[in-house]
Amino acid sequence: MKLSLETRNRGDVMIVHCQGRIVYRDEAAALSRLVGKVLENGGKVVLDLSGVSSIDSAGIGELAFLHSWAQSQNADLKCASPTPFVRELLDLTNLDSVLEIHPTVCEALAAFQPAEVCADC
Repeated sequence: MKLSLETRNRGDVMIVHCQGRIVYRDEAAALSRLVGKVLENGGKVVLDLSGVSSIDSAGIGELAFLHSWAQSQNADLKCASPTPFVRELLDLTNLDSVLEIHPTVCEALAAFQPAEVCADC
């Protein structure tokens, strides 16, 4: 199954639902093109990885590249809902220590909200 990318906006955050494989060539390049356009303008992106069935070294490299690109553009990239297989690869490659990974899309969206400051503290 090739990679299909479905986007939706939640406020100023774009959620990208990935379905299929993030692998060498067209799939990884399509993800970078789509997400790169948002990050280019300092945007906020959540990559929903719940539908990713397979990822190879090129896909892992694209996630690392997108993270670096986001930092250089003062943008924000978060990952959400990785499948157990994807999560294991992120752990094995130590990419989990670089990427901000959340168990659900809702938790990733909540992480964009500034922490509430207690006026009585």
